Amino acid sequence: MKISDLFQEKTVFSFEVFPPKKESGVETIYKTLEELKDLNPDFISVTYGAGGSGVANATTIDLCSKIKNEYHIETIAHLSCLYNTRESVDKILEQLRSQGVENILALRGDVNPDFEVEKDFKYASDLTEYILSKNMGFHVSGACYPEVHQEADSMISDIKNLKKKVEAGAQHLISQLFFDNHAFYDFIDKVRIAGIDVPVEAGIMPVTNKKQIERMVSMCGASIPAKLSKVLQKFGDDPIAMRDAGISYAVDQIINLVANGVDGVHIYTMNDPYVAKRIADSVASIVK
Repeated sequence: MKISDLFQEKTVFSFEVFPPKKESGVETIYKTLEELKDLNPDFISVTYGAGGSGVANATTIDLCSKIKNEYHIETIAHLSCLYNTRESVDKILEQLRSQGVENILALRGDVNPDFEVEKDFKYASDLTEYILSKNMGFHVSGACYPEVHQEADSMISDIKNLKKKVEAGAQHLISQLFFDNHAFYDFIDKVRIAGIDVPVEAGIMPVTNKKQIERMVSMCGASIPAKLSKVLQKFGDDPIAMRDAGISYAVDQIINLVANGVDGVHIYTMNDPYVAKRIADSVASIVK
């Protein structure tokens, strides 16, 4: 099923998981998926490791296959392009198609100094266009950045690049994590003015660990509103209190987003089914 079709029926609710970095972690991610499937997400996306090689990327396809064929939940396979050639992308597309996986999140990918950048694809829009040119029946989604991609010159240039991605064929967008809903609403206003009319899912990451969130914020540039800053100051050194406060903050974000007509909510689960369940249970009567 084409992911963008889901948005015609309801407010979409989905999860992201990532493959283990080591083979020994495969059983753990399978247990995580067993718990996540019972929460009835509309789809589960599976990330793709930086650098384009290794256990993580081999298991992306395996996990997508399990989600789609065993759990009968729609799935999106992440695919980054900086470290892939046309030949390697062709191989991945064949593998995905053989497993019945129809949806791909086309990404540029993060720069990894341990790997040499390939020359076939420079931007996610290039990868999007290439995938669709193969006429293999794939549906392509893209990423967007409510508070501007860190390498972009400005919000205007970032939205221009986003429009190129949509014009290349992306039919659905998932946002980078954010903690300030007003920043997201401002972003949505701007992309609609720019003529980007595909569904945009809000990416929500529960703040359950102070150090983890500080690291994520430094990587993606998300701002910390005063309300969340006070939560971090008050509960950051108490793991249980921080987890519960972070879940509550995420639930508040989601309720506000749904009340304001968001297309969908995408939870960055960090492979933590307990947190995902707490959130899903709290918003079950709201996200529908």
